[in-house]
Amino acid sequence: MVPIALPAAVFGMAEEPEPGFFIPPHKHDTPQLIYASEGVMTVETDDGAWVVPPERAVWVPVHVTHSIRMTGSVRMRTLYFEPAAAPLRREHCCVIQVSDLLRACIARFFQYSATWPEGGIEDRLVAVLFDELQVAPTAPLHLPMPRDARLLGVAVAFRDDTSLRRTVGDWARSAGTSERTFERLWSAEVGMTFGRWQKQARLLRSLEVLASEKSVTAAALEVGFETPSAFVAMFRRAMGTTPARYFRESG
Repeated sequence: MVPIALPAAVFGMAEEPEPGFFIPPHKHDTPQLIYASEGVMTVETDDGAWVVPPERAVWVPVHVTHSIRMTGSVRMRTLYFEPAAAPLRREHCCVIQVSDLLRACIARFFQYSATWPEGGIEDRLVAVLFDELQVAPTAPLHLPMPRDARLLGVAVAFRDDTSLRRTVGDWARSAGTSERTFERLWSAEVGMTFGRWQKQARLLRSLEVLASEKSVTAAALEVGFETPSAFVAMFRRAMGTTPARYFRESG
């Protein structure tokens, strides 16, 4: 760990943990931005999981208990913000897209010394960093989890093995409900249909699998697709490019 201190508003820490490294549940008195230029991180809270691939970052509000799991070789950079000066005012975690300018600001930030004169170039760069965070679009890389114990059991079972090919009726019976009741409860608790949630779970799991340097074909089969082409089409719709190109360009 390499601690970096900034005057008042923000400070940071640079880490390069081993693949598979796990940071157990914890919370901070400051909001934070967790960014990795390489590798994939999975941040989990009581509200679900946020998968953070390269060129994305996750915003974690103050006092939110979260854990972090690393996949692949991760270059992790974390910025901690003084609560009163935080550039984002969100109560829940979110994944944001990191622009070229924001990425450059973060990289330069970690080249600065611990302190510097007030009003210098460092202060101006931090101001640009704050501006970029405020306009950064969010990325749909969140997997919400239900609170109902019956539904939570289903969610955990599928999240842990997205290759499962049970019908909605099968899942409903395992939850002890009718199919109609299951669908209604799921949409009310999670905010999306069960089918859409399954697609999201497969996408996020595929990011972790691909970060482990497995092939596109292996990733497709592991997350439950019958053919690589169907998987690539799903990935392209969600991420705007193919899996191979995404990780090649990120790398």
